Amino acid sequence: MSNQEAYLRAILATVGRQAFRPEALAELVAPTAGSEKQIAAYNLCDGEHTQTEIALAAKLDRSNLSKLIAKWEGLGIVFRLSDGGESKPMHI
Repeated sequence: MSNQEAYLRAILATVGRQAFRPEALAELVAPTAGSEKQIAAYNLCDGEHTQTEIALAAKLDRSNLSKLIAKWEGLGIVFRLSDGGESKPMHI
């Protein structure tokens, strides 16, 4: 990771913390009890893993994960990074 990329990630994290309180973010990611897999998947949305890798690591169905990520994108808590290949989700 280049210095520029590290700076941009730090800025994004800071802005994200200002926009969403941790409690509110947790409620958006996992609105019901027993959502440990969703929390794990969200935490893996770090811009380094593809959606397929996240699904395998969090033990979620790829279709369900796709719907979750689309929902999180709509809420503004995840966006996609693309380097020409498969896009990688990144959380705030």
